Amino acid sequence: MRATETLIPTLKETPAEADIASHVLLLRGGFIRRLASGLYTWLPLGVRVLRKVEAIIREELNRRGAQEVMMPVVQPAQLWRESGRWEAMGAEMLRMKDRHERDYAMSPTHEEVVTDLARRVLDSYQRLPVNLYQIQTKFRDEVRPRFGPLRAREFTMKDGYSFHLDDDSFERTYQDMRDAYSAVLRRVGLDFRAVLADGGNIGDSESHEFQVLAGSGEDVIAYCPESDYAANLEMAEAVAPAPSDAAPLELAKVATPDCRTIADVAKFLAVEPEHCVKTLIVRGAETPLVAIVLRGDHELNLTKAGRLDAVATPVAFAAETDIRTALQCSPGSIGPVGLAMPVYADRAATALANFVCGANDEGYHLTGVNWRRDAGGAQTVDVRNVVPGDPSPDGKGTLQFARGIEVGHIFKLGVKYSEPMGLSVQNGAGEDVTLTMGCYGMGVTRLVGAIVEQCHDDAGIIWPAAVAPFDVHIVALGYDRDAAVHEAADAFLNACEERGIEALLDDRDERAGVKFAEADLIGAPHRVTIGARNLKRGLVEYKPRHEGQGDLAPPERIAERIAQAKNT
Repeated sequence: MRATETLIPTLKETPAEADIASHVLLLRGGFIRRLASGLYTWLPLGVRVLRKVEAIIREELNRRGAQEVMMPVVQPAQLWRESGRWEAMGAEMLRMKDRHERDYAMSPTHEEVVTDLARRVLDSYQRLPVNLYQIQTKFRDEVRPRFGPLRAREFTMKDGYSFHLDDDSFERTYQDMRDAYSAVLRRVGLDFRAVLADGGNIGDSESHEFQVLAGSGEDVIAYCPESDYAANLEMAEAVAPAPSDAAPLELAKVATPDCRTIADVAKFLAVEPEHCVKTLIVRGAETPLVAIVLRGDHELNLTKAGRLDAVATPVAFAAETDIRTALQCSPGSIGPVGLAMPVYADRAATALANFVCGANDEGYHLTGVNWRRDAGGAQTVDVRNVVPGDPSPDGKGTLQFARGIEVGHIFKLGVKYSEPMGLSVQNGAGEDVTLTMGCYGMGVTRLVGAIVEQCHDDAGIIWPAAVAPFDVHIVALGYDRDAAVHEAADAFLNACEERGIEALLDDRDERAGVKFAEADLIGAPHRVTIGARNLKRGLVEYKPRHEGQGDLAPPERIAERIAQAKNT
C-alpha cells in the first residue's frame, strides 16, 4: 500500500480534546476522528487494527466452540420490560419511538434480545449447551465521555451468551471463556490480570474482569505478585488479622470536646488511628438504620456493604438529622457499645482489644473497649477496602495495587434473565428446567485504546505485531526525484507482498524528518529506509520500532528477516 493512495490524516499538534496518550496518538496518527462527544469515525489505519483484533477474538472463541450471530442494534422495549430493566437502566439507555409510537432502545447490551432468541430456537435439551457471540455496535449515553475509545458513547463490543441445563455445564464454558479472553490478550501482547469482580446491574454472582495494566487506568486492582490472585478494589477480600491477646483494660468514658473525626480523637487521646474504630450509620433494608464499624484507618467498601442482608441497596448513608433523632448525638460521637440497631463490624475492627470508640453521647468517647465484654452483638464481616501490604487471600504473599483498564468482563447470569423471560426446556426426564446463562463481553474499540495506552513512547505508538496496521513502514527518501530510490522502493514493496508482509510505502514528496516522525507516530513494528547513499552500496537501513538503533543490510535479507519475525 502506498501513502499517496491511503487516507492517513496525521496531526502535528496535540488536539485540545485529548488528555491521555492513547487518545492523543490515535488522533495524531490518523486512526480516528471525532464526530461529536463520545462518537468517533475509524479511519483506514484504525479499521485495519480493529479487524485484526476482531480476527484474533473470533479465532479464540471459535476454537472453543462459540458460534457467531448478529443481532439487531435497535431493540423493542417490550423485551426490556419483561426483564425489568427498561427503567432500571436509567439515562444511559438511548430510548426512541418509531412512526407508530412504539418504544425502542439503541442497544447498550443484548441480554434481553439473546434470551428471546434462545426461547424461540432452543426447543430441546439436546441443543445444549450453546455459546453464541457477536461483534456489534453498542450505545451507552455516558454522562462524561472521555479518553477517546476508552470511554465513548458508541463503541464496538464483542458480547457472548451461553445457555446451560445446569451449573456444571456453565462452569466448563465459563472456564473456556476465561481461557479464551486470556489467550486474546496474550496474543495482542498485553500485560493484564483477570480479576475477581462485582457483577453490577448485569450479572448475578460469579464474575471476572480483564484489566490491562496502565497508569492511566480508571480502575484500581489488588494483586499478589507471588501468585495469580487479583481482584478489583470492590471485590478484594480483606483477610482477618489475628485477634489481639492484650489483657482487657477497664472501660472508661472520657470527654473529647470538638473531636468529630478519627484524626481529632486520635490526636486528643494520643493514640494511633488504628486503635480507634469509627461507626458509620446507613439505611437499613428492614430497620431504619444499620451500623457498620471499621478500624479508624480503614475505608468502607460500598460494594461489600451492599451485599449485607440488613443494608438497603444502593447503600445510602443516613442523614445527620435522622442520626441525631435516633441517638441524640452527632455522627462523630457514635460507637457500637449499647447501640440499639443491627451492627456489622469489619474483621480488622473485631480483632482489636482495648480500643477507642464513640460513647453515643455528644462530646464523649469510650476507651478500653472490648467486643465480647462491651459490644458482643456485632456481626463480623469483611466490609473494608484492602490496602497495599495486606495479606493475599490465597496465603501466598501480600497485596499490591496497580491501575487497570477494563477491556473484558465475564459473568454468571444464572436465571436473572431466563426466569422472568420464560426461557426453559425439558430435560431428558421430561421436566421443565429454567436455563442457566453466562455472559462474556470484550470491548473491541476499547481494547485498541488500551493497547496504545500500554504500547507507546514519546514518539508515538509501538503496535504489537499481531494487531499493527502494517508490518513494515517503508520510508523512501527522494522517491519522486531519484530513479534508483523509486525502483528499489517499488521492488522492496513487491518483495514484501510476495512474502505476505503488509507494507506501507511512504512515496510522498516530504522531507526525511517528516517521514521519520510520522513512521514513529503510526508505529508499525519494522521500518525500512531506502536512500540514495546506502543504495549505492546495495544496502537499506532496517530499524525495529521498539529499538533505538538500526542496521544496514541488502533488501532481500531485510525482507526475509521481517517475514521470519512475522511468522514466529
